[in-house]
Amino acid sequence: MHDLTPSLQDLLDRFRTGQRVALARAISLVENERPGFQAFLHHVLVQGLRAERVGLTGPPGAGKSSLVAALSAGWRARGDEVGVVAVDPTSPFSGGALLGDRIRMNDLATDPGMFIRSMATRGSLGGLAATTREVLDLMDGFGFPRLLVETVGVGQTELEITGAADTVVVVLVPESGDGIQAMKAGLMEIADIFVINKADRPGADRLLKEVRAAIHLRGRGGGGLPSDAGHHGVDLSSVAAKDGPGKEPRRWEPPEGWQIPVLKTVAHAGEGLDELRDALAAHRTHLVESGELEARRRARTEVRIRDVVERELRRRAWADPQARATLDAGPGRVLDGRDTPYSVAGEIVDGLLGAATGEGA
Repeated sequence: MHDLTPSLQDLLDRFRTGQRVALARAISLVENERPGFQAFLHHVLVQGLRAERVGLTGPPGAGKSSLVAALSAGWRARGDEVGVVAVDPTSPFSGGALLGDRIRMNDLATDPGMFIRSMATRGSLGGLAATTREVLDLMDGFGFPRLLVETVGVGQTELEITGAADTVVVVLVPESGDGIQAMKAGLMEIADIFVINKADRPGADRLLKEVRAAIHLRGRGGGGLPSDAGHHGVDLSSVAAKDGPGKEPRRWEPPEGWQIPVLKTVAHAGEGLDELRDALAAHRTHLVESGELEARRRARTEVRIRDVVERELRRRAWADPQARATLDAGPGRVLDGRDTPYSVAGEIVDGLLGAATGEGA
């Protein structure tokens, strides 16, 4: 199952020798789910993954791209290589990344120590493209010690970022202040670090106080949030139920654990970036020393296994001629009143299971 074709073996060899063109082609292989992409990923992943993964999310216009560029430039000045995955809404016309030009990152794009990939969500409701985690795995396996993933936050649907990054940074702007209460059900609940960017604008200090007050109330069990809620207090049971059994979000950390910082930055002027880098390093230390990093990776890996199983089952289902024939005839039978979507789906599943066990022969 994990054998590679000669062309993919050649790609893997070039990938392992650090050729950037090979990384780009490997990402395209995975994004488009071309034949052999699972086997290629298997050979990359067996080498182990080590990168520090930071996710930046927040409402449109919060300056996340500027922050990513500024953070990356600082790390590059210290000699660290950085990989960036920028996930954007999908253009309704081209199907490509709507913000794919990312003008603020253009200066970094030619840096040999940087690799930037823009991806479209292509209809995914979780704020990430379907293959974002696998692209991060490829960059990790390629050898980048730091990975940044940036995506647009839209509330409850943004919770997928917690399954892609070790540390989640929620970026707000002073104008976000009036929406803090509404955001408690989404972005406010997934942060390891809060950043108020564009803090030179009016209202930054007020927003900083509001966010700190919201964190304080959450820590005391206030704000109507149950003690057994999800990551940093949000109850994600409904989200997990939609995604299937076992897709549990990260859990609330105890009061004696990580104290969520709220920082102010002005990315375009370079203000507050040293403090943000220090906070990221401190959170990494907390994750390692508390054992939370291993716990998060274990939970993330379980979800990945389930995702791969579901994707493979879908692929095999619609590659089966009998299943396709039943699907083609199904709508007519449903509209004629002879069947329902459930009975047709049950017939397809029973047929696949029977074929798998030999009963269908």
